[in-house]
Amino acid sequence: MRKICFLFITIMILSAMTVGCSNKEQEKGPAKEAELTVSAAASLKDALSDITADFNKKHPNIKIHYNFGGSGALQQQIAQGAPVDLFLSAAEDKFDQLVADGFIDKNNQIDLVGNEIVLVVPKDGDKGINGFKDLAKADKISIGTPEAVPAGKYAKETFDHLDLWKAIESKTVYAKDVRQVLTYVETGNVDAGVVYKTDAQGSQKVKIVETADKDSHGPIIYPAGIVKNSKQMEEAQLFYEYLQNEKSMATFEKFGFKGLKE
Repeated sequence: MRKICFLFITIMILSAMTVGCSNKEQEKGPAKEAELTVSAAASLKDALSDITADFNKKHPNIKIHYNFGGSGALQQQIAQGAPVDLFLSAAEDKFDQLVADGFIDKNNQIDLVGNEIVLVVPKDGDKGINGFKDLAKADKISIGTPEAVPAGKYAKETFDHLDLWKAIESKTVYAKDVRQVLTYVETGNVDAGVVYKTDAQGSQKVKIVETADKDSHGPIIYPAGIVKNSKQMEEAQLFYEYLQNEKSMATFEKFGFKGLKE
């Protein structure tokens, strides 16, 4: 009789433990579904596409939507309250303004990668433009709008440094972002353009004729940070940290970006 009672009690205890574990699993449930909106400089598009694909292999429950464009326009959108979780800028000044205005926490921001600007011409171009010194031969030259597009600002600084701006200003066609500049050159709508080295390397329709001297313009640094009003702070932090890991940095470098760590 005692053995039967003992066996009955043991079975009841084990059943209770099993139910308890089952309930905990049900409470835990599947991974939380989340969506992140990332505003990023247009020049980051290709690298971020690869990084996101790899990120989603480990975190399929987090969907990332990108808003690519000129850093100045993206900065204004965030300042006006656009629902953005992370911002990756191609210029420190646009980014720093958001930090100063309290939209991005200085403890959740980092200088991520660097870049270079280059002069490109159509691959089959026949204007004889082999460098910045030959831009007088061009009928049309494209750069990003300097006030809104960092690559355009760096381009104008380079033209000023080389004392070229007055000679080419009237020939300049402004673009909304660096990808539009590249398209203008690829299609032959302009004879030359200034883009990031990373964009030029990804095109089969243009050729690089000269890289701007680093002393001819301000430092090209891409900062990244989490927007304070993000409603998905935990997931935003996860992706923000993922962008900095060794594999992500190798992907950035594969696309021509420069690491900033010594």
